[in-house]
Amino acid sequence: MPQALHAGAEPRDLVWHDEAACAALAAQLAQALQPGLRAGGSLTLELHGTLGAGKTTFTRHLLRALGVQGRIKSPSYAVVEPHEAPGMAIHHFDFYRFNDPQEWEDAGFRDLFGAPGLKVVEWPEKAAGLLPVADLQMHIGVVGEAEAETPAADDTPPARSVRLLAGTPTGQAVKELLHG
Repeated sequence: MPQALHAGAEPRDLVWHDEAACAALAAQLAQALQPGLRAGGSLTLELHGTLGAGKTTFTRHLLRALGVQGRIKSPSYAVVEPHEAPGMAIHHFDFYRFNDPQEWEDAGFRDLFGAPGLKVVEWPEKAAGLLPVADLQMHIGVVGEAEAETPAADDTPPARSVRLLAGTPTGQAVKELLHG
């Protein structure tokens, strides 16, 4: 089980019973992030979970809630997709295809992570030890994933378990603004 990174930070555990619950948390997070990001702040959000857990779906809802217009595609092949929303820069990273953490350094991402704006990172473990401490981590799991290999008989997608962990005081402040 993941551990809280920020001293004294308690994890927040949630369940998404459907995609509407995912979208609702994304909207809450967007509302919590906007003032700081528009004032030139920075936040790194790491998304952890297996293939199909909902990392990219959550990111799409978050970016829409932040005001990103146009197509929002997964950066699986490009590794990073830049986005702009009113008054803020956003970079969506997907390190799934990295074979060596050194690829992060070679790609020149240090400058992007040092710049203001939101950095959403899927598969951060593939850049092990090179990323800055995440302000907020989101661990997404499929409820019952260990017990069931097949979807429910009625084709209802399984619920998702979500654990939020703060890695910095900024992340803790944002996490405290979220409810659900």
